[in-house]
Amino acid sequence: MGIMKDAINFESHIPYYIQLMDILREKVQRAEWRPKDQIPGEQDLCDRYQVSRTVVRQALRELEYEGVITRQKGKGTFISLPKISEGLVQKLTGFYQDMVERGLKPGSQVLHQEVTPSNEKVARFLNIAPGEKVIDIQRLRFINDEPIQLVTTYIPYAMCPSLATADLSNQSLYAFLEKECGIFITKGHRFIEAVLANDHEAELLGIERGAPLLMLDSVSYFEDGQPIEYYHAIHRGDRSRFEVELVRVREASPKTAEPSGARFHSTNGAGK
Repeated sequence: MGIMKDAINFESHIPYYIQLMDILREKVQRAEWRPKDQIPGEQDLCDRYQVSRTVVRQALRELEYEGVITRQKGKGTFISLPKISEGLVQKLTGFYQDMVERGLKPGSQVLHQEVTPSNEKVARFLNIAPGEKVIDIQRLRFINDEPIQLVTTYIPYAMCPSLATADLSNQSLYAFLEKECGIFITKGHRFIEAVLANDHEAELLGIERGAPLLMLDSVSYFEDGQPIEYYHAIHRGDRSRFEVELVRVREASPKTAEPSGARFHSTNGAGK
């Protein structure tokens, strides 16, 4: 990896804060500082690298934007845990299966699981009449015992009545639907949005109110286009990222009407 740089070059044209960012980032890459370690305070960094507090604050602010560090008010600055990559926006596997394939330990705490009349929003997504019964399941999802995702799922009750009493603490919802109810989901439509945590979400996910979240709204379908599931999920922004594979589409010839440009390899995916 070469010789580690641990001093500011005051003769360089590179801004001091960028040099400091490189120095601190390399300490993380070399595992000199590990996730959850507290790093020196602003004044200590000023003294060690002979730069102003303005330089230190700018470097720390940029590293926080990158997700390298986390600053906790009244406690200090800590090395962030690495983000967990999820392929839920490009492939049709569930959260449980996706995490197992990555060598991680998923788990769920079922917050509620009940049969309720559908409201207008849920009915519209599932293409059913308002008031028709749905199975409403809310789960707090964990990775290696750390809360990562809060997800609420709605499935028409008539499609799989046994789901209302199934134990989903440590099994895939999609695997249960396929094995017990003969339901196989073939495609999905995802909406992704950045939002801020409210008090309830912050408490469940162990984060501060107003912390960044990634929100997924999703509808999953049978092959014939009939909706099977609607879910609303929020993922911790400090611990999650989504992977999307892109492919280049050749430009259409003047004789064809096919569009050109780049597009997602797949917009299918699942969050269970």
